[in-house]
Amino acid sequence: MVRVVAIGGGEISRPQHPEGTLELDAEIVRIAAARRPRLLFVPTATGDDAGYVAIVKEYYGRRLGCDVDALFLYDRAVRAADIERAIRSADIIYVGGGNTLRMMKLWRRRGVDRHLVRAARSGTVLAGISAGAICWCSYGVSDSRSFTSDDDSWDYIAVRGLGLIDVLLCPHLDADPRRLDAMKSVAPRHRTTRLGLSDCTALEVVDDRWRILSSRNGSTATVINSAGVRRVLAPGSEFRPLSELV
Repeated sequence: MVRVVAIGGGEISRPQHPEGTLELDAEIVRIAAARRPRLLFVPTATGDDAGYVAIVKEYYGRRLGCDVDALFLYDRAVRAADIERAIRSADIIYVGGGNTLRMMKLWRRRGVDRHLVRAARSGTVLAGISAGAICWCSYGVSDSRSFTSDDDSWDYIAVRGLGLIDVLLCPHLDADPRRLDAMKSVAPRHRTTRLGLSDCTALEVVDDRWRILSSRNGSTATVINSAGVRRVLAPGSEFRPLSELV
């Protein structure tokens, strides 16, 4: 069983961000099917930022009724056994946004990738936003170079994810017109389906079925298939066979 909710972007719903991702986050909790799910937050892409962790703990804990813990991978005192135990015991694994390339490199160096694939096979709900959406897919369109560039002369790159969903995912599709071009150009040798998600839009996959969800009016997804045909996907409640997407 594979259960993934990959969110293209947006903000956690708070007074300063009322048009946020609440409906998408509530779906993550719902499909965990536990009275009080154990949610493991993985903030690797922001360098284990403590402020981000505090926001997620407050939001998913108090507002959405989860028991929230965080996995700090930049802390060398966290051993391989600690990582395995934390991932294995979670009902939900939620990955935050940030630098996708740096995150995936650290995951592979510390063996996190293998544990996450095992968690997927055991039915753990896998979720996340931006970098935390790319990571579940075969590849993603990433702005990771922007984090190390001194100016705006950086380019989008393709970053390899865990391959649980065989698409090249582009988050924040509505945030920069260059992202649509990047979907077509960053990895031309990979003849895989390319999926772009606007902010407040998510791809939900349950086993071999999928649908598009949205928490903001007008948010959509764009898919470009392996033949280069482009179409817009509207959010909907009905699941479709995954073969129709990939």
